[in-house]
Amino acid sequence: MSQYNAAKRDLLARAYLDMLAAEAGTNNSPLLRSGNPDDPVEMLIDELSSAPQSEGRTSIRADLAAAAIMVARAIEGVDGLTRDLRRDRPVVTLATHAADVVSLVTQVLQTCAFGPEAKPFDSGRFSSASRNFLLLERDGTASDHKPERGNDAISNALHAGVPIVGVAPDPRRHLPRDLLRAAEHHLALGQLDDSAIKLVIEAVTGTRPTAAIDAQTVRAADISDFVLAIRADRTADDCVSRLDQVVATKGIFDHSGPALEELAGYGAAREWGLNLVEDLREYRAGRLDWECIEKGLLLVGLPGVGKTQFAKALAKSANVPLVTTSVADWNASAYLSGTLTAIKSCFAQARKLSPCILFIDELDGISDRATLSEYREYWTQIVNLLLEQLAGVEDRPGVVVIGATNHVDHIDAAIRRAGRLDRTVEIELPDADTLAKIFRYHLGKLLPDIDLMPAALAAAGRTGADVEAWVRRAKSHARRQRRELSLDDLLREIRSGREGLPANLRRVCAVHEAGHLVVGAALGVFKAKALTIMDDGGATRVEFTRAHSQTKGGIENQITALLGGRAAEEILLGEATVGAGVGEQSDFSRATNAAIDLELRFGFGSIGVAHFSERATELLLHDPSIVALIKKRLDRCHSVARNLIAKNRVTLEAVARRLEKTGYLDQAAIDELLKMHPVSMDGHSTALRHETEFAQ
Repeated sequence: MSQYNAAKRDLLARAYLDMLAAEAGTNNSPLLRSGNPDDPVEMLIDELSSAPQSEGRTSIRADLAAAAIMVARAIEGVDGLTRDLRRDRPVVTLATHAADVVSLVTQVLQTCAFGPEAKPFDSGRFSSASRNFLLLERDGTASDHKPERGNDAISNALHAGVPIVGVAPDPRRHLPRDLLRAAEHHLALGQLDDSAIKLVIEAVTGTRPTAAIDAQTVRAADISDFVLAIRADRTADDCVSRLDQVVATKGIFDHSGPALEELAGYGAAREWGLNLVEDLREYRAGRLDWECIEKGLLLVGLPGVGKTQFAKALAKSANVPLVTTSVADWNASAYLSGTLTAIKSCFAQARKLSPCILFIDELDGISDRATLSEYREYWTQIVNLLLEQLAGVEDRPGVVVIGATNHVDHIDAAIRRAGRLDRTVEIELPDADTLAKIFRYHLGKLLPDIDLMPAALAAAGRTGADVEAWVRRAKSHARRQRRELSLDDLLREIRSGREGLPANLRRVCAVHEAGHLVVGAALGVFKAKALTIMDDGGATRVEFTRAHSQTKGGIENQITALLGGRAAEEILLGEATVGAGVGEQSDFSRATNAAIDLELRFGFGSIGVAHFSERATELLLHDPSIVALIKKRLDRCHSVARNLIAKNRVTLEAVARRLEKTGYLDQAAIDELLKMHPVSMDGHSTALRHETEFAQ
């Protein structure tokens, strides 16, 4: 738009600003003086406003000035509406999109839109001799701000033939139903652009700024920011500078912290995010349509695994704003209408900032409609509005929505349907390698030459948030001791008084996990990913071949690998510990369940082709003959495991020795050891794989 057209468009805005200044008793210089004595708006201002003389310069508030500009632009967008509001009887709705500007907009309309002689409509004292108007203000925070309330007042005003204007964040949800049905014009406040912000500054300070307003400030500034930054006792350019600072404190463009490329772990979520970064780069360059971008993600994970950190890192890598909200934020209002307004407001802010990322935390706080028993109507309206906001590419171009939850089973199924949050990715607890990298990130330049794997192993099963807290407390402890940070400080915080694994049990764990590796590799059952010794025992993380879960021989090989740890203890140490049988997920438990399946469910046992229910299986397991069949199969697999251990004793000792020393063997170290000390192979499979873990 040319400067001429822009100035012409804001004639009504300048008129409104002058009228508001006159009513407030300020002594601002008039903003509207076109130089044309026949200009009807000029004559209107001469007639209606005359600034009083006073000492010192005063002005209207910046947020009121901003509201005046937005209202004027909305009204002038409809031909003849400026005139009709003063001389005719139009019926209008005005959507503000935010609750906090409703009262400001109402003040602008009451002062400027209906003429100086107009009075608010009162059906009890209505007189056709005077000019009346009905101005209905609803910000959505009261219990009666709903479509079924206030329709009698609308009927009376329509019968009286007065102008009617309803103002609300979401007219369809907040204004009387009959007002929506009778309305001839449905207006909405637009966004404040660079020229509007400069006009606000001019209205408050008396001069137009010469400094450029940062593009990010224009995108992110809210009307509430103007009161903080724009004041009459500052120069126009100082107001610009201050506004930039105020917007920066909101954190929308805060790209501190690591980028996604720098984060350790995150698995499939990281891959999804890096693909999105590339797609957003192409989208902003105009080389990729928004419809082609995957724009919804549901992140699942335990508290502390880094769901919020992921969103921040993704925004930094993509160099886009991040809008953060949560279900708890939405529910801060005392009424349903306020909650619905909060939902719409955060999506409206995201659309204003697009391209951007909208991160919604605690999404499981919104109930699943399929399981609702109490407050069904309340929660159904919330879910329905969220679905409405999530649906449709055209409704939110440039807005990527990421929801986060600890309980994916509590999420309404419709939220996860195509076009909404249709990709679900679980962020798992970090493994030892990832924990070591997280420790390194939070330590920065501290302990540069120290192997952090002991700390990572002691931290097994914990989250990145835990690591951050441990490092912070360890630094504090060393600082109070007036010395440099040490690895022992970290271990002290991680263990919190818990003892590490005794040396004799460390040896047992190393042999046990090496036994799993040797037997599994010999049978070709799995690809080993990592062997670990932690403070509470050992673990072997593997990638099982699916073929070994489909055949009798394959399942028996899995059982044999599960019993490899016990067999290694017996062969190499001369006696076994209880580790293979502790817990429902122990080696023995899983091996026994697999043997029961072969005997009673999969048709591979002495009974033949039969499948017994869980209840029937429990009864059969009281039969000594059935137990004998299961024991016979387990004994046979255990014997195979012992033979393989004996046959590959050199490999077993080499792996156990290295694992006992280091506490951790990654896939590269395992491959190196097996290359130096090959196992005797008794079969091989190349089927599709899935990961599991043996633990002692």
